[in-house]
Amino acid sequence: MTLTQDAAASPNAIRATHHQASLIVQGEDRTGIVAVLASILTRHGANIVSLDQYSDNPQGGAFFQRTVFALDNLRAALPAIEKDLDARLVRDYGLTYTLRDLSVPKRVAIFASRSDHCLLDLLWRHRRGQLPVSVSMVISNHPDTAEEVRSFGIPFFHVPCQGPGKSAAEAEQLRLLTGNVDFIVLARYMQILSGDFIEQVGVPIINIHHSFLPAFIGAGPYARARERGVKLIGATAHYVTEDLDEGPIIEQDVVRVTHADTAADLMRRGADVERAVLSRAVLWHAEERVIRNGIHTIVFA
Repeated sequence: MTLTQDAAASPNAIRATHHQASLIVQGEDRTGIVAVLASILTRHGANIVSLDQYSDNPQGGAFFQRTVFALDNLRAALPAIEKDLDARLVRDYGLTYTLRDLSVPKRVAIFASRSDHCLLDLLWRHRRGQLPVSVSMVISNHPDTAEEVRSFGIPFFHVPCQGPGKSAAEAEQLRLLTGNVDFIVLARYMQILSGDFIEQVGVPIINIHHSFLPAFIGAGPYARARERGVKLIGATAHYVTEDLDEGPIIEQDVVRVTHADTAADLMRRGADVERAVLSRAVLWHAEERVIRNGIHTIVFA
């Protein structure tokens, strides 16, 4: 399905997903994968809408492919398609795959602290129809943004998290999250998640770091950047792992600055970059455009 010119120009326009599914395939590269996949979809009457693929080495390297296809009565057809994929792609080619109905939005929980620019930007884009997600809740360790969040019709939960002991707070967060979300976004949530929490929550977690990683990792990156006289500042969206600020990178961007910019100027200009980078990362994750491969990602944006 192609958007009309007027629809594409609308600020509310998002990619049409009615009766569409995404198929993510990855594994060892070998001859015939694309042909087999296309033949399976053709057999079921599906129309391939888009196809992106990447191989890091055609001679037995790693292969990655994202296919979006359209099919009437999609939900009814998915079990039969999965059966064929299991038989051909998994059994014959040793590949793994993820098949998802794109008309069903992913459920996301947003974690926030006092800084509200990333949080409110995500909620605004969601209300405008620019993020194909369902925002299940906002969890914050401060109550400051409660009224603004609830004005969007989103449940807000204040879960205090102070001091070295965070087990009680994380237990309450897990109680709220379990079975209710497909991924989590840390919208400038200024707390470090424990390894136990990351393991128990069992869903991907996306963080926005106010620095162009891997430079200036940790706290106070803008002040440190000012001290070093940098000419570019940036932001990084990445998946969360137990290794602080070292998870697989999804998206990055920069803005040029000068010697005349103060630390406050850098924070203000950096906030704009943070919003843009995080919203793109959330959009791409929600649309199954990001494939994790160890400490790397393949992003079909």
